[in-house]
Amino acid sequence: MTDTAGTGPLAGLVVIDLSTTLAGAQATQFLADSGADVVFVEPPGGSVLRKNPGWPGLLRGKRSITLDLDSDGHVLDGLLARADVAVATMSPAEAQRAGYTADRLAERYPRLVAALITGWGTSGPWAHYRSDESLVFAKTGVFHSKRQLTTGPEPAFVTVPYGSFSAAHAAAQGILAALIERDRSGRGQLVESDLVTAVGALDAYNWFYELVLKRYPGAFRPADAGFDDDGRPQTKLLYALLIAPTADGVWLQFAQSAPRLQQAQLAELGLAEEVADPKWAGYPMLPTPELRTEWWDKMLSRVGERTRAEWDATFARNPDVFGEQFRTPDQALEHPQIVAEGRVVTIDDPDLGPIRQPSTLVHTAEGPLTGLRRAPRPGEHTAELRQLATGPIETPDIRAQADAGHPLSGVTILELGAMFAGPYGATVLTDLGARVIKIEPLDGDLIRNILAYPEAGGAKVLQGKESVALDLRTPEGLRVLYGIAARCDAVLQCFRGGVAARLGVDEASLKAINPDLVYVNATGYGLGGPYGRKPAYAPSIGAASGVALVDAQVRADKPADREDLRARARKLYAGGAVPAVQADGLAAMGVASALILGLYAKRRGISYTDFGVTMLGSASQALISYNTRYAGRPDSPAADPDLLGTGPLHRMYRAADGWIFLAADAPTDWACLVATLGTPSVAGGGAVSGGAPGLDDARFATAESRAAHAGELGDVLSGIFATQPKGHWEAELSARDLGCVVVAQEPAERHMQSDEFAAAGYTADAVSPIFGEHRRLAPLNRFSRSRTKPDAGCTLGQHTDQILRESGYSEARIAELREQKVIS
Repeated sequence: MTDTAGTGPLAGLVVIDLSTTLAGAQATQFLADSGADVVFVEPPGGSVLRKNPGWPGLLRGKRSITLDLDSDGHVLDGLLARADVAVATMSPAEAQRAGYTADRLAERYPRLVAALITGWGTSGPWAHYRSDESLVFAKTGVFHSKRQLTTGPEPAFVTVPYGSFSAAHAAAQGILAALIERDRSGRGQLVESDLVTAVGALDAYNWFYELVLKRYPGAFRPADAGFDDDGRPQTKLLYALLIAPTADGVWLQFAQSAPRLQQAQLAELGLAEEVADPKWAGYPMLPTPELRTEWWDKMLSRVGERTRAEWDATFARNPDVFGEQFRTPDQALEHPQIVAEGRVVTIDDPDLGPIRQPSTLVHTAEGPLTGLRRAPRPGEHTAELRQLATGPIETPDIRAQADAGHPLSGVTILELGAMFAGPYGATVLTDLGARVIKIEPLDGDLIRNILAYPEAGGAKVLQGKESVALDLRTPEGLRVLYGIAARCDAVLQCFRGGVAARLGVDEASLKAINPDLVYVNATGYGLGGPYGRKPAYAPSIGAASGVALVDAQVRADKPADREDLRARARKLYAGGAVPAVQADGLAAMGVASALILGLYAKRRGISYTDFGVTMLGSASQALISYNTRYAGRPDSPAADPDLLGTGPLHRMYRAADGWIFLAADAPTDWACLVATLGTPSVAGGGAVSGGAPGLDDARFATAESRAAHAGELGDVLSGIFATQPKGHWEAELSARDLGCVVVAQEPAERHMQSDEFAAAGYTADAVSPIFGEHRRLAPLNRFSRSRTKPDAGCTLGQHTDQILRESGYSEARIAELREQKVIS
């Protein structure tokens, strides 16, 4: 094992990792991968995180200390006093008892940036609810949004840990923002993030689609799912994002998002002339389910005429047509682009042998951001870390008042890109106070008009930004951009490989103007390699990374017949293309983390070339629990065939008036669950003293016997839960610290705009020049001293004149540029 500690942009920072959830582990994994010295605090016997199949990847590069906090609290106190950052995932009540609060931390550890990742936040009606990602998916509406993972209209269990990855990176972004502010003030602070707002961040554009539907009922036909209840297409995107098997049974996900790419797809399939027939008038918005299904079948048949090898030859010949293979998470690390970029590494472990896993999220021209070290054994570094706890303490240099303003105040970012995955990463930083200047073509970013209601598609990704409409294909337009870049701190470019250089906005060109720029690449596949110039879209990345197959829970082999083909295509579409949670959102969170990491590195005098992330790399990171491979790796929890959950104590049940989700699978939950469901006020007239009917059966006496009789236990619980309304169960079980929530049965993006979520603090009010006063998702972090600014979006070119004036252009010259159609 090569010891590479002390390298990377976070080298020298000490992080105390108190986390016990996947979100906390992924946050500190990112910090360790970036060079921080992460001290993982474990109880005697080891952390619960070691039960996660991906623990060798999640814990890599960290040092482990075993502490019994009842007797070793002074050691933890010593570590926190000498640390820069702490990360915890305890409940709000536990945080209060432990003194992990803003006032207490500021008093004892004035320099410490402390992060707290919870399920539901630290205030509001659900703050005491169990921090289980499935409960959040259920209550926010994600299970409903993903309902077409099943054959019927009922909610479906979601397996990919979207919320954990998003909350992890929200925490990392908050930590880095607070560290940047600490450089000004000398003070640390408490940073909070939660799974609910983290899940809300992942939607690409449906939030404002749902806003429009609510404001103008009847004006648009809702189509929040790709297929109707009879399995027939009901959205035009299904053709652009066609899912189809080849002649030899390899499933492909096409990514023809732009109109030009859609035309290329029709031509390649031999359908360009046929679509001109009056029968198909209005394509891709065909008027009836029958016509939409007939056209879908045509496309499926044409794809199925060629083998995978023939399609590969087609993709090599025609750069405007591309389809990704659906891969498992393990297969994804064999993707040619992953291999070419060095985004897969193998680390030797003395106990487990070689462990294959994703490399660092951020790469540079040299490859992975840092070298990776194996995960520690429990308590492996206890002796040396006990010594660290008694070492010298840095004297805080307090220079600022308690009100820290916006943590990224004074930072200006130039954004070059389109659609969602890259640009929303910059949007996240506007909430932290960064100024983001977005360069758009004269007719606007494609995402502005992706939905039937103009501007609804882009409203979320444009929040807090300033828009400059500029034709970069002209020499005058390029000079305007160079003038803006000269005054910026960072550039975010999101074009396909080779496009930035062709336009003259690549890293070398812009650093020649402003050598101090932080230049961050946020591409689909990368700057080079075999796929660097391929188009990338959320569903294609979902297919390539394993995200779609993990959620869809289907095989990607040759279908038995056309009915089987349609059924699997429907589930795969739900697995990778549902806007509520998909690869676009995962990638955007990775972009935000890379961007703020680059800004922090700059303040430490560290610069990189080809610094950045890819959509494929971010999605692979999100699945590290699934794609970390080693001999004897246990299976990851899989959903049951009906996609209700992972077992009788972690699944959906029908109540008298809808669905609930039960999460009572912790070792200490069973006795409480039996006692609770055996209470007459809970179970109703069917309950008897000594336990609910059937739950005290010998078949369920131990964890092993409950697993052996999971089906029977599920039947007993189904009978109990059917006796009372869903709200009753949520109130009763949650009051006893058991996980239980009502499953929302409307799209997540609609449900989260409700008064209920607003009152709980998950949304913020903003005023848009297009939508007026409205609710938007709240910022992903809450700071004990710093402030956030949840702004609305902007119109195309709204700030063009203002920003050109700042660059020294006169009113006359601005008018000339407008007349010449260089700006608008």
